[in-house]
Amino acid sequence: MQQASQKPNIVFIFTDQQRSDTMGYAGDPVAITPNIDRLAAEGVVFPHCCTSSPVCMTTRASMMTGQQVYQHGVWTFANPEIRHGPSHVRNIRDAGYRTGVVGKTHLWVHGKGHTRDHLDEMSDWGFMDARETTGPVESASTGSGYLDHLESKGLLENHLGYLDTHITGKHLQVAMPWELPPSNLPTEDHLDMYIAGLAESWIEDHNGDQPFYLQVNFGGPHDPWDSTAEYRRLYNADGIPLSITARPSGPVSPHVAQLLKYAPMKLDHMSEAENKVMKSYYYSKVTLIDDCVGRVIAALEASGELDNTWIVFSSDHGEMLGDHGLMAKKVFYEGSVNVPCIFRPPGGVAQWQSDGLVCHLDIVSSLIDVAGAAPLETDGHSLLPLLNAGKDAPGAHTHQDHVLSMLGVPPNAYVMVRNARYKLSANTADRSAMDLYDLNQDPQELRNLVNDPGLREVQASLLGSLTPVFDAVGG
Repeated sequence: MQQASQKPNIVFIFTDQQRSDTMGYAGDPVAITPNIDRLAAEGVVFPHCCTSSPVCMTTRASMMTGQQVYQHGVWTFANPEIRHGPSHVRNIRDAGYRTGVVGKTHLWVHGKGHTRDHLDEMSDWGFMDARETTGPVESASTGSGYLDHLESKGLLENHLGYLDTHITGKHLQVAMPWELPPSNLPTEDHLDMYIAGLAESWIEDHNGDQPFYLQVNFGGPHDPWDSTAEYRRLYNADGIPLSITARPSGPVSPHVAQLLKYAPMKLDHMSEAENKVMKSYYYSKVTLIDDCVGRVIAALEASGELDNTWIVFSSDHGEMLGDHGLMAKKVFYEGSVNVPCIFRPPGGVAQWQSDGLVCHLDIVSSLIDVAGAAPLETDGHSLLPLLNAGKDAPGAHTHQDHVLSMLGVPPNAYVMVRNARYKLSANTADRSAMDLYDLNQDPQELRNLVNDPGLREVQASLLGSLTPVFDAVGG
């Protein structure tokens, strides 16, 4: 049904733990991502987008509230009371939108119960229709419509057995990432395919009386990289580029040293062959997600809504994928903090790329701006003026002067600031710089320049921009 309102719909596709560089449009030589590439080909790409925090629940709190981590205070696990504060979803709802979410929100602590027990909480955030799941690992302990679906098809024990044996370690057989077998579920019953089905149903159920805002929150490509065998077969590990394994120079950040020391999976003796196999499994799950994105696009086309819909694509944080000997996130290297960011306007545009520095809070402000909703008090700045002005307008390739990312538990918290050229991370406890990288000259972050006397003014300027964070955290 064609949208009756003059206001555009908005579909915000938010993946979990997706690097910004492992997709075709980003120049990856092997990634199979035709649907995400289509969004990029019909939209504007922001390759320099920084997560609010390389931790799941922390950054999702920022995405909902439009606040920096030190402002909303969710450093680790979400406080249920935060939902009574600012919410971009609530503001968009109040601007006349039907609001919904399908998939993983991670706005509350998983570990027991069922997602339906949190419908009131989702309503408080502003979601009028929430069809929530957990992520893949959390599904071992928390019920959802997805587990109900598996049980109805006689597949629940298969799923839980796979997690039990290979992921949660109850049988002491936790697989190294290059040893993990494919999911033993039919492809159509994989968690992310189920979420894609929820999105299709949600769009089909829309009656056209209001514009809609729909979040589609996939559980992947977060580990476990459990795509089915048909996706594994798409990649030849021999052709996969290796992770960043070159030996770094300069001091090792205490934060990085701590992660390397206590990493649950040591990669010190990982061979090149194992590295490539491991990465091929990640790529396989990225391609599975891409097919799920394609289903969302197809549902919008089938409903006649695509030409009246903004599609925004991003992720909560990245994945180290073996770079610098690390897996997952919780670090300020680019693999962890740089996230995809694509804005595809209604009807599409000729693809262009803005080299401006942006962050999650800018995405939040842009969603509000598109909806004509009441703004939040935020450090984010809407990208809509830049998008509307076009690639040849003055300022098309500038946005934020600097962006922040942070994690930890105050007073032992860490904060990163980067501008167009330099990235610095600091310990909030003593306000000391831990590392400093020149991203123009050293994009792989192999030379820590924190002790370089020639960069003292640069370091002092970046530390000075962190004063509000230091003061709030108590360092």
